Amino acid sequence: MKLHFDQINIHGKIRDVLAETVREELDHRPLSEEDFMRALQRRGIVDEVMRDLQFSQEIPDAEPGPSPKPATHFTDKEVTQLKKTNIDPTRRCLYLQVLGGKAFLEHLQEPEPLPGQVCATFTLYLNFRNQRFRSKPVPCACDPDLLEGFLLEVHKESLGDASKMADATTMLSISDPVHMVLIKTDPSSETTLVSSYFLDWRSVLSAPNGKTTMAIELLGVGSECKVPVGVLNLKLELYPPLTEKLTPDVITTQQSLERQRSAEKERLFLVYAKQWWREFLEIRPSNQSKLVKIFAQDENGVNRPVCSYVRVLRAGRLLDSPRQAARFVSLLGMERAPVVGGGAKQEQWCSLLAFLCRSKGDSEDHATLLCSLLLGFGLEAYVCVGTKAKATPHTWVMTLGTDGTVTFWESLTAH
Repeated sequence: MKLHFDQINIHGKIRDVLAETVREELDHRPLSEEDFMRALQRRGIVDEVMRDLQFSQEIPDAEPGPSPKPATHFTDKEVTQLKKTNIDPTRRCLYLQVLGGKAFLEHLQEPEPLPGQVCATFTLYLNFRNQRFRSKPVPCACDPDLLEGFLLEVHKESLGDASKMADATTMLSISDPVHMVLIKTDPSSETTLVSSYFLDWRSVLSAPNGKTTMAIELLGVGSECKVPVGVLNLKLELYPPLTEKLTPDVITTQQSLERQRSAEKERLFLVYAKQWWREFLEIRPSNQSKLVKIFAQDENGVNRPVCSYVRVLRAGRLLDSPRQAARFVSLLGMERAPVVGGGAKQEQWCSLLAFLCRSKGDSEDHATLLCSLLLGFGLEAYVCVGTKAKATPHTWVMTLGTDGTVTFWESLTAH
């Protein structure tokens, strides 16, 4: 405001009007404040100041009542373009900022896109405790301009605890990672899964002022799961900040205990699976030639029990019936996992977020999604693995009715 007054020399103009008014009115009566204001208006000084001033519009405060639903995603822009964000002060939030990408060497030789030119783009997808987000597409480059901010709610899902402010100890016990999926979209709208990364965000619990920065290395998928594809620079921040932060040793100990517990679960499951397979072969020798899936590799090359790919999914008002769920799954594209150099089919069971973001996958991806949705409708559903013509591996979904009837669902055609 002061700078604007200096630019139009408002003080000099007021002094000139004041001196002229004093000379005109000195012989008649004492000069009052109203006389001076009328003199300023007559000479257009007030109109000139008001015309040149620009006031930014403020968003009106919300009416008293229930707090609005917290905003879950906003993009960093210029300060003058930012609007007020509805953040519930009674809920703990994690603000995850993506500060750009580095060393995507596959795109090192790509030229800068011309204005209006259609080019390949990167899009980043996030999933955290049933909260999903997507960044704006940016042109593919060696250093992609991925600049986004995501607001994630951190709270306990147990009954009665969801509305409480999560403290440091509570957040330390939340082991759910932030799943980040990077998708490349070609000018022909063909999508490719570039990377799938699980971020452990809890290092921010020991950071000063609840803020920390880090660089994560993204690896490829499938047969390239050991090859780096690029680096993302991140900044994590807690809202509101913690009054008492944890020490790094406490966080490291918690993560180590979780890894030990997970490894023990995997060991016990492997022991059980071996015993089950031995008993299955003892039933009849011909079972040796049957196709039975107990473990399957995900997009990161990690062997996981096949039961971990299926969970109860309730679509709510999006899908009204199991038939609609089958139709929805069939609309997703069919594409086998790519293999460098060709050869036999590479089996790859994608995680749910990677499959939905890419909008296409193999029959296993369709079957696990359809089975999860049918379970959400209360059906007794199973994923069946078998072979089609020419001994090609394929998957179906089987439902068992209350009267004992068996129904097979083809997830690729909704039949």
